[in-house]
Amino acid sequence: MSGPQAYLAQLALQHYSPETLDAYRRDLQSLVEACPDRALASQTPQSLRPVLARMSEAGLSARSLRRRLAAWRGYFAWLVSQRVIAQNPAASLRPPKAERLLPKALSVDAACAFVVGETTQADGTPFGQWQAARNQALVELTYSAGLRLSELVGLNLGPSADPHHGWIDLQERAVTVVGKGRKTRALPIGIPAVDALKTWLSIRTTRFEPARARQLNGLSEPVFINRLGQRLSGRSVERAFQARSRQSGLGQSVHPHMLRHSFASHLLQSSGDLRAVQELLGHAQIATTQVYTHLDFQRLAVVYDAAHPRAKRVHKDAK
Repeated sequence: MSGPQAYLAQLALQHYSPETLDAYRRDLQSLVEACPDRALASQTPQSLRPVLARMSEAGLSARSLRRRLAAWRGYFAWLVSQRVIAQNPAASLRPPKAERLLPKALSVDAACAFVVGETTQADGTPFGQWQAARNQALVELTYSAGLRLSELVGLNLGPSADPHHGWIDLQERAVTVVGKGRKTRALPIGIPAVDALKTWLSIRTTRFEPARARQLNGLSEPVFINRLGQRLSGRSVERAFQARSRQSGLGQSVHPHMLRHSFASHLLQSSGDLRAVQELLGHAQIATTQVYTHLDFQRLAVVYDAAHPRAKRVHKDAK
């Protein structure tokens, strides 16, 4: 077999995350749908260029085109390795340049206000004690360690053989996460996050039957669970963040990745240590982390414009 499903099965054996596999599946399906009259193995650069052009004309962003083309290249490279085709037809294709957007981060005061706490849900009804404790632990840990959403929901109570899940160690005040490319990294966490986790885990243990220190099929229990005792989904975390955003009065919607951006920006502002921030975020390339230096420059520019007597332009009608 040499179709997309066989390729995805191979990626699964290499421990690609479920999220990455879903993204690759969608991107490869778009290629199948765009080339109904031609087998994928018989594609050429000349046949693929119009496909990209049509997708661009249909409104697909440059960023999405780049991601989609990367998935196609990976698939065709696999076909080459399987000796199904001789050359990768997507290797020479170049998508339009994607605009590099600066990450959105909260100010220090806004981030602290967001993390303070919540009492009501999106519909205005009060959170139960266990929900409030869980959500407090979620936001404290996200801001304390700068976790990705997948890293946050993938945490277990302890180490396991499952390569998709990290774990917490409250005694060491540390969290070990599994990031992109199945790379693990150990991160320190602050005292407020430790305290919030202890409160949540205490309630979790007494309220939920699955919270006992037992193993299921060799896999450790998830840290964050829903009312049914199941692992909390990323969408549920996003909803909890949205509810807190409305209650905080910040006037903007705060999502988990924004809190990760805030963690990076605030740490870089205070320390100036770009390499350390890179390690904490789990970035493979320093260039990815350098975007926060641009963000910090924007903040400094605002301060400069507001404070320096010669920063503002003199209006034409000024005397």
